[in-house]
Formats: sequence, structure tokens, C-alpha cells
Amino acid sequence: MKSLILALGLGLALLGAAAPARADDPDVFARVVVAETEMRAGPGVSYRVIHRGHRGDTFLIQTRETSGYWLEVLLADGRTAYVLGDTVEAMAVDADAPDAPSKPGLFAPPALEDARGGLALMGGVWNAVGYSEARPAIVIAPAIAFEPYLGLALQSDSRRIVYGGAFALNLAPDWAIAPFFVLGAGGMHETPKEENIRLERSWFNARVGGGLLVSLRFRLLFRLEASDFVLFTEDRYKNVQSYVGGLGSYF
Repeated sequence: MKSLILALGLGLALLGAAAPARADDPDVFARVVVAETEMRAGPGVSYRVIHRGHRGDTFLIQTRETSGYWLEVLLADGRTAYVLGDTVEAMAVDADAPDAPSKPGLFAPPALEDARGGLALMGGVWNAVGYSEARPAIVIAPAIAFEPYLGLALQSDSRRIVYGGAFALNLAPDWAIAPFFVLGAGGMHETPKEENIRLERSWFNARVGGGLLVSLRFRLLFRLEASDFVLFTEDRYKNVQSYVGGLGSYF
């Protein structure tokens, strides 16, 4: 009888240890207690630095302790990073506490503060026909980027290649949903599908536009943009509008 009671007690203890954390268990955060700490891609100094935490910053802890006392934490943009445990202190906070630190959600802080470049692939309409465009970016400052562009518009009787470079002004580089303006210039080359209809033509273009940058987790961004193109040669000009949207990233 005593053996049966001991076995039952041991089984209940094992079940309790293996039970998953309850939904109302407090979240555990790491708060930076030094002036600056490096957040790395792996648990060791040989891994690259992907973020720098400053005194008072908090990060949700994913794993309490790994080899060498590195903590696995979740950055605000949804990426996983590792921080040396000696540079932070762990604190448990109830999820419904009024002063609970925020956890990563669908939207994330933009990566413009430490980004050097980026790329967006977009599609939409240009002069009421199908249009696709590639937009690499060179980030000069969090609010300013130089963005070459290369687009393709397929008309019923011709193919138009649109190209050039533009400066983008980000009005709120620290907002998850931020407006921006674009001003640029370049050219356009039109190739007819049937050579007998008309000859190939080339135009200059001036571009002005704007839109919204929506920053998502893992440094992804959703970009919406409307632009007005002025196409011109020495003796003619016309206006063309484009409306595009697509995904990209800063790195």
C-alpha cells in the first residue's frame, strides 16, 4: 500500500513538472542594467551584433539560460537575439500589469535607425496598365534615402522600361506606420511590339510622389506609393500616374 501511494505521488509530481506554463503565468523580461550591451545572433562573442541595448531597455526572455550564461531574448522587431546575463536583470511581470513592458506584435519599430540599405519589390498600375518595379535603397540617414528605380510597364502595343533615381524623405523614421515623400528623375524607353507600327522612343522623366511605410516584424515592410511622372522630350510632354504596393526590407 505504501509503495502504491509513493508511486502515485511520484507520478503526480512528474505530471506537475511537465505541465505547460499557464496563460496567467507572469512574463519574464530582461532589463539592461549597463550603459550599453551587445545583442548577438548567437550565444557567444563570435556571433555578429544585430542590436545594441541601452540602460533601461527591456526584452522578453525566451530561454532563461544557455551555455555561458547567455539569455535568449526577443527584440522589438520580432527577431531572436542573445545577451550576456551579467548585463541585464530578470524581472517577472504580470501580463495585465499597468506598467508591463510591451511585447513584439504585428507592427514593429522601423529599421531605419541602423539600416544601411534596403530593397522593395512592388507591383501595380502605371498609366492604367500593369506595372512592376524594383526599388533598392541606400540609407544616408534615418530620414533620407537614395532610391534607384527600375520598372516595367506592359502596354497592348509596346513595352516601357522606366528607370532613374530618387531621394526619399521619411517624415517619421521612428514610427511603425510612417509617411514619406519621393522626388526623382530618370528616363523611359519604349519598344513597340510591331516595328512597323512606330519606332522606338525615349523620354526623360521627372517623378514626385509619396506614400506610407508600414514596418512589420522581422524587418519586413509593406510599402504603398502613388507617383506622378512627367514624361518629356525636346518638343512634347505628358503626365502619367502610378499606384504601386509591395514588400521590402531594410538591412
